Amino acid sequence: MNKIGEWLRGAEAWLDEKGRPAWIAAMVLGFILVWPLGLAILFYMLWSGRMGCSKGGWGRRYRNERMGETGNAAFDEYRAETLRRLEEERTAFVDFLDKLRRAKDKAEFDQFMSDRNRRDDGPISA
Repeated sequence: MNKIGEWLRGAEAWLDEKGRPAWIAAMVLGFILVWPLGLAILFYMLWSGRMGCSKGGWGRRYRNERMGETGNAAFDEYRAETLRRLEEERTAFVDFLDKLRRAKDKAEFDQFMSDRNRRDDGPISA
């Protein structure tokens, strides 16, 4: 039994060196050879966080890449400040566009009312 445990730890270390694609390939092969083996590998990958579902390993690296954290505090602060400033500019621009739309809507409505009043005041021809 001890040799099996050592072999499994060695296989786990080897797959960890190769990365996520190796784990996925092992899982697919497990499903092809004996479906419960593939299912066991899938559950192990999810449980251990090898699919990015935990706070360690690949999951942390994926979150850092997705969120843009570099580990350099100065750069991360600069980036956060720039994103905050861009968000403020976006909000101001959206407000500007909203004012333009309202002005256009008002002009169109005023034109409609003017045309309608002219039509109502004109002679009725039958």
